[in-house]
Amino acid sequence: MSKVIKVLGTGCPKCKTMVSVVQDVISQHNIDASIEKVEDIMEIMKFNVMTTPALVIDDVITIKGRVPSKDEVLTLLN
Repeated sequence: MSKVIKVLGTGCPKCKTMVSVVQDVISQHNIDASIEKVEDIMEIMKFNVMTTPALVIDDVITIKGRVPSKDEVLTLLN
């Protein structure tokens, strides 16, 4: 079953880095997942996230306020 990954952030450098890290992990490990970049502040607030970037996997907030390592993303996706 495909994972739904959302990166919440307004487009700051950390947010862009998080998207890049997640994309790298998905492509390197052939993980069936879709990535959605959520930049609308109203949509971000629906997740009750006050610090970005935030990583949401299958509607569960897993990381907020920092950029994770590739190993950490891989662990979260498995």
